Amino acid sequence: MKYSGWPDTGELVVGKIDEIEDFGVFVDLSEYEGKRGLVHVSEVASGWIKNIRDHVNEGQTVVAKVLDVDESAQQIDLSLKDVNDHQHSEKIQEWKNEQKAGNWMELAFGEDMGDEKYTHVANELLAEFGGLYGGFEQAAIHGPEALDSTDLTDEEVEAIVDTARENVSVPYVTVTGYVNLESASESGVDDIKEALQAAEGNGEIPDEVELEVTYVGAPEYRIRVKAPNYKTAESQLEESAARAESAIESVGGTGSFHRERQTDEE
Repeated sequence: MKYSGWPDTGELVVGKIDEIEDFGVFVDLSEYEGKRGLVHVSEVASGWIKNIRDHVNEGQTVVAKVLDVDESAQQIDLSLKDVNDHQHSEKIQEWKNEQKAGNWMELAFGEDMGDEKYTHVANELLAEFGGLYGGFEQAAIHGPEALDSTDLTDEEVEAIVDTARENVSVPYVTVTGYVNLESASESGVDDIKEALQAAEGNGEIPDEVELEVTYVGAPEYRIRVKAPNYKTAESQLEESAARAESAIESVGGTGSFHRERQTDEE
C-alpha cells in the first residue's frame, strides 16, 4: 500500500531513482502516493563526487533518509550517504514485507475490495501494529485475540487470521488447551499418570515441536504446544488431548478437552 501523507524528518524511505542531474538525484517514493524527493549531489555519497552517475543509476531502488520536508513547497530533501548497509537491508526487507501484506489483503478480502474497506482495515492494522505485515504476523502467531484491541468486525478478523495462518512464516507459534482427566478406580492416580504420559506423546513428538503438559488444578491439566507453524501446533494439541482422553477412557475414566481454563490456577 502507499501512504497518502508525507514522510517524517529522519525517516528511512524506499524509492526508485527516476531522474539524474548534475546537481542531484530525483527519487520517486515507493511508499508515498505521488511523492518525489531530491538527493542533492552532496548527499549522494561521502567525499568528492566527480561524476554522479558513478554512484547511482536510473531505475535503481534506493533507501534514503529524509532530511527535511516542506509541504508548502512540495519538497522532500533526502540523503543516501546517511544510510548504512544495515539500515538499507532492514528497510528493504520491511518494504518487501509490506508489499507481501498488501497481497494478503487481497487474498483475505478479494481483489474487488473497495477502497473504503481497504483503508479501514489497513488503518486499524497500522495504528495497532505499525504496518500491515505486523498485523498479519501477530494474527498468525496469536490468532483472533491479537486483533482484540482493533475496531475490526468479527468477519474481518476471521479473514485476516485465516489468511495469515495460510501465508505468514513465523519463527514459531504457541497454542494452549486444557484437558480434564478423572478416574474413580483404586488405581486412579496411576491411570491419570499414564494418560498424561500419553498426552506427552511417549517420546514420539516431532523434533521441531515442543509439547508440555502441566497441572492446573484437579481435574484440569494444561497442554502447551510450540511449533513452527499454526497448523502443526494446532494438530499436535488436538492429538495430545485425544491421546489423553483415549488412555483414561480405556480404563473406565473420563476425559474432556477444552480451549479455555476452567479451574483457577494454584
